[in-house]
Amino acid sequence: MGMQYSQLTEEERNQIYALLQDNVPNRRIARIVNKDASTIGREIRRNRGLRGYRPRQANQKAVERRKTPHNIKMTPEVIAHINEKLSLQYSPEQINGTMKECLGLQISPERIYQHIWQDKKQGGDLYRNLRIAGGRKRRKRYGKKDWRGKIPNRVDIDQRPAIVTEKSRIGDFEADLVSGMHHQGFLVTLVDRLSKFTLIGHVPNKIAADVTSEIVRLLTPYKSIVHTITYDNGREFADHETVNHQLGCQSFFAKPYHSWERGLNENTNGLIRQYFPKLSDLRHVDHQKITFVMERLNLRPRKSLVFIAPQHIFLHHLFPSTPT
Repeated sequence: MGMQYSQLTEEERNQIYALLQDNVPNRRIARIVNKDASTIGREIRRNRGLRGYRPRQANQKAVERRKTPHNIKMTPEVIAHINEKLSLQYSPEQINGTMKECLGLQISPERIYQHIWQDKKQGGDLYRNLRIAGGRKRRKRYGKKDWRGKIPNRVDIDQRPAIVTEKSRIGDFEADLVSGMHHQGFLVTLVDRLSKFTLIGHVPNKIAADVTSEIVRLLTPYKSIVHTITYDNGREFADHETVNHQLGCQSFFAKPYHSWERGLNENTNGLIRQYFPKLSDLRHVDHQKITFVMERLNLRPRKSLVFIAPQHIFLHHLFPSTPT
């Protein structure tokens, strides 16, 4: 007798996505997330999109499926609003979330996507403003050494304070690198877990000393509120103790192949890829473009923040008198 069917949570969908990237079979995924194999198969089949299975998209599809459809006319005013927000790289979800305040109505993300694809068929280019995937598949590298032992005084994520998981304060960051073409040139990315406020820097290589210097440079203006940084197990983060000393914070490392433990950073890197696609040459990056991308991400409303911009949340907690 199989397990009883239950709806999947967003966290479980993140876990399924990460396991799929490591080519884990559906039956094994089912055992790991404690669900029936048919549930996993149905989830992947019904909620996958043109770019495969994505947790945020899967969650949205499931939510939309449970909603009662509303027929709202695509008036010239509505179309103009949608097109304006698309020009700012708002996602259909973000347009949906902000439309009620601006126009007093809402249109489902699915209807906005239909508008975009219809525009494309007619020769339009609205679709170019959508987030670009660019081949983000990650596969386990069999036969490679486990480099956890190469990170001195590595502290496992299990020892991270519970308050970090609660996301009740600013100053708990996740860190990662975004790789350029042929693994030459990298973007250093830092994301605050509560506000989703994003910092982006540039390094020409993965040498730990250079990555450490860039992390310290990016976070020094916020040194007074930096509590923790959570990394993956790349050797480029081997100098984490230097970061701790200079910023007065703590460092923790996610478990290998548990990318969902740093899901926010993984998702943010995907957003950054819209501006720096997979085959971008990152050996030399214009500082103005990095600033532009940070502003786009930090000033754009986020669904998980009840459609408030990350910068507004971050500044409100940093300076409580600042209105959101």
